[in-house]
Amino acid sequence: MMKEMSPYEMVQQVTSSNAVVVFSSTHCCMSTVAKRLLVGLGVGPTVVELDHHAAGPAIHAVLYQLSGEQLPAVFVGGKFLGGVQTLMASHINGTLIPLLKQAGALWL
Repeated sequence: MMKEMSPYEMVQQVTSSNAVVVFSSTHCCMSTVAKRLLVGLGVGPTVVELDHHAAGPAIHAVLYQLSGEQLPAVFVGGKFLGGVQTLMASHINGTLIPLLKQAGALWL
C-alpha cells in the first residue's frame, strides 16, 4: 500500500517533475495574470488549482511557509521563482525567458 504524501512532498514532487508549475486559485485575478503571461510566452505551465484540490488548504499553507507570499506561487525548473510581482519583474527585466529556456519550458 502506498504511503500518503504530505502536502510538502506533493509540492516537491510536482515542482521537481515539471518545468513550470503555477499553484493557483481559480478565483484569484493575480493567478490568472501569471497563467496568461506564461501561456502568452508559449509555456504550457502545470497548473495546480488549490481550490479544486482535496489537499488545497494544506498545500497553500506549505507554499506560504516556503515563500511568505500569497497565490500564485510560480516554480521554474524546480525552484521557487515567486509570485506574480516577481514573475512580471523578471519578464520586464529580461531574465524570465532565459530561465524558462534553461528549465526546458521554451525552445525558441
